Amino acid sequence: MDFLNIEKEYIDKGYKVICGVDEAGRGPLAGPVYAAAVILPHDAQIVGLNDSKKLSEKKRDELYDLIIDVAVSYAIASASNEEIDNLNILNATYLAMNRAIKSLHIKPDFALIDGNLNKGIDVKSECIIGGDSKAASIAAASILAKVSRDRYMIKFDEKYPQYCFKKHKGYGTKLHYEKLQEFGISDIHRKTFLRKIL
Repeated sequence: MDFLNIEKEYIDKGYKVICGVDEAGRGPLAGPVYAAAVILPHDAQIVGLNDSKKLSEKKRDELYDLIIDVAVSYAIASASNEEIDNLNILNATYLAMNRAIKSLHIKPDFALIDGNLNKGIDVKSECIIGGDSKAASIAAASILAKVSRDRYMIKFDEKYPQYCFKKHKGYGTKLHYEKLQEFGISDIHRKTFLRKIL
């Protein structure tokens, strides 16, 4: 499968600059939701590129550097846990995605969005269900978003070692719930995700 087929289809429709957009961290109980937007060259060849969830942490880190080197433009943005609580996770995800798209130093005229919802995206766009396994630019965005968010949570593991963020990255694992029961919530937890604990 040519991983750039979807991008080429939109180029053939007359769009010149296409970015792929994906998010990481909609489900966790703590931390921000991250999004990335990536514009790749039309002939990009990034060996091993795939949906970030299908890759090891080591492989994602390797591809992160490759994507940054190869991309015509890329941007990574986030919406905080406070913004998630105030706006809800869907609207906060749109906020992070729009921030990433607007931060690209080349303005895209079309965005390919992973998933099935794009009503809150500020540029002309189309949803691609399973896009991180079908479109190279979305796969690249998924890796940048995932790696960036994981690194953020690892950094906060140093500030809040009692929650073991380095192990679960804020997701609702058994260990994380045990730590919440023991220590309560921190200032990076999503209060709207933890009403039963509060």
